[in-house]
Amino acid sequence: MSLLTHLSDIVGQAFSDLGLPTELGAVVPSQRRELAQFQSNGAMAGAKLEARPPREIAQDVIDRIATHEEFKTVDIAGPGFINLTLTDGALASWAAATAADDHLGFAVAAEPSTVVVDYAGPNVAKAMHVGHLRATIIGDSLARLFDFAGHNVIRDPHFGDWGFQMGLLIAAVEDDGVDPTSITLDDLQRIYPPASERARQDDAFADRAREATVRLQQGDPGHRAIWKQMKSASEVSQRANFAALGVNFDLWYGESDVHDRIAPMIEAMRESGVAEESDGALVVRVAEEDDNREFPPLILQTSAGGFLYSTTDLATIDMRNQELGADLCLYVVDRRQTDHFVQVFRAAYRSGVAPQSMVLEHIGFGTMNGPDGKPFKTREGGVVRLADVIKLVTDAARDRLDEAHLAEEYPDEERDRIAALVGVAALKFGDLINNRASDYILDLDRFSSFEGKTGPYLQYAAVRIKSILRKATVLGLAPGDIIDPGADSERELVLELLNFPEVVERAIALRAPNHIAEYAHTVAARYNRFYDECHILSEEDAGRQGSWLAVSSWALATLSILLDHLGIEIPDRM
Repeated sequence: MSLLTHLSDIVGQAFSDLGLPTELGAVVPSQRRELAQFQSNGAMAGAKLEARPPREIAQDVIDRIATHEEFKTVDIAGPGFINLTLTDGALASWAAATAADDHLGFAVAAEPSTVVVDYAGPNVAKAMHVGHLRATIIGDSLARLFDFAGHNVIRDPHFGDWGFQMGLLIAAVEDDGVDPTSITLDDLQRIYPPASERARQDDAFADRAREATVRLQQGDPGHRAIWKQMKSASEVSQRANFAALGVNFDLWYGESDVHDRIAPMIEAMRESGVAEESDGALVVRVAEEDDNREFPPLILQTSAGGFLYSTTDLATIDMRNQELGADLCLYVVDRRQTDHFVQVFRAAYRSGVAPQSMVLEHIGFGTMNGPDGKPFKTREGGVVRLADVIKLVTDAARDRLDEAHLAEEYPDEERDRIAALVGVAALKFGDLINNRASDYILDLDRFSSFEGKTGPYLQYAAVRIKSILRKATVLGLAPGDIIDPGADSERELVLELLNFPEVVERAIALRAPNHIAEYAHTVAARYNRFYDECHILSEEDAGRQGSWLAVSSWALATLSILLDHLGIEIPDRM
């Protein structure tokens, strides 16, 4: 149990004793720390229910809790806020218990759910580009959070490997004359842009591409052979990009993996009447009476017999229900795809492909922009490869290490690894500190700084604590029992560390890693102030010194978990 849950139980019981809802006793960190450590605002809502002044309600609550041994002070502020401050002994007791818990006071799920996180979404036959970055970073963070919470998490990148772009490339490969048995990613990168443009201007070529798509999906041996080579060439590059970002998946499924499910799924939808003919195509109508705008039907099968993303997305939901037993599916995809997911989710529920108990959520996000405020592009206006972005941030991190004279005496291999870790931290934190629905500007100078609200700042703070603990070990010192805080900065650090469970709960509930990023920065800043005021290694009081080392270990454990939630690795030294 967390401290806030414990305090809410105490105050909630007092409200219940007054005949008021227990939930009115919810306790939160005080917004005015100079007045109190915690507060409960339920008296105002209780006053409306009782038609009594809120200060009277607050006083009745205080009369029931003021003698509780953990409270140093309990009083009323303003119109009826209940202010609470704990004794230092109570803080020390809660600190010791929380620091000793593997989950730092966070209650893991008593009944774990199976959670599928669908993110990254690269297309086969193309190098991953900057547009895949946010989906990958946000999705990975959410997967880590649900995993920490004790759920059964299944990570799936859901490759785009079965749509019109495949037929387009097959037709282009046939025209280009490249050996289909030795196609490289460079070949595909060279061929695709002109082929895409040609399809827009040449109806005959576009028809050939559509025909090639249908033939591929129907099992044409020659087309399948070209497709397999394209997929293999792409996967090498994609795995390298994911590895550079420290991202892993449990599955490596694409649209093609559910192809065999499509025919029986469509047949069942025909028989139930959910699917119907419209201008030669097979569709599912998804509009609802209370819609404030028009939603066109979802196309299951084109008049030419081909399947679209919507079809394979439905078949994927069917697979995740039938094979994976998914309770919750999070689709971490650009917010510009909102209408697509409204169509797919409605069709899934209407057809019974998804049972009502299965929760489908689109986790939309904004764009990463360049200095001009527009989606990040090359100087020539082209799409930036993800590998190039990773190199940019790694180079920027290496420059910052040089400027700060960090890791100068380390071997080149270790220095390169530190630069890579710092670069990825800069990139990930620069993204995740933002509300996921917001656009943001990629600012390498700011993101890679060791000062301010950045990933490198957090890494450096954690490395500093590691260094302190190593030095303590060399001196024969070890963490001891956590005792009553002896300084304001220590007390504030302890109070902040005790907020960990609620921050994680909020980030999971809102599907919002920015709460983790903000909190990690706050913890690091609180520790740095504590470190500046409390000279740990030179402290003469052995009990106090041991307590400070224990608090330092707790702070490091907290930062380590928070940074892991963000997909950020901490170097051993800098």
